[in-house]
Amino acid sequence: MEDDDLPRAGSLDASQPETLADELRGLADNARALAQAEFAYQKSRASYAGKQVGIIAVLVGGALVFLFFAVEALVFGAVLTLAPRLSALGATAVVTASLVIAALLCVALALFRWKKMKAKITEQGD
Repeated sequence: MEDDDLPRAGSLDASQPETLADELRGLADNARALAQAEFAYQKSRASYAGKQVGIIAVLVGGALVFLFFAVEALVFGAVLTLAPRLSALGATAVVTASLVIAALLCVALALFRWKKMKAKITEQGD
């Protein structure tokens, strides 16, 4: 770039804003364009994340279904293993009682944590 290409102080060029109002309008236009570009970028990010969350939810659901079947197979295996020693009905009763006790323990722990969390959230003056 040569010195002749540079604008001189005090010279008015058609491409330069002439007044402060023109400069403020240009700044506002640039800000508007930047805001629109940022909005479009965030919108595309949200769209991508939304699609990925749907896929992840389906995959987690599939994993939970397979986990459920694995637990069912484990329960069935426990009943089959205990059946020769306790009879089929006895083995079923022992496995069912064990699962109910485990479920009640989980519920008790969940309630304990719920109450603890609720007390922390509602406590005043920390």
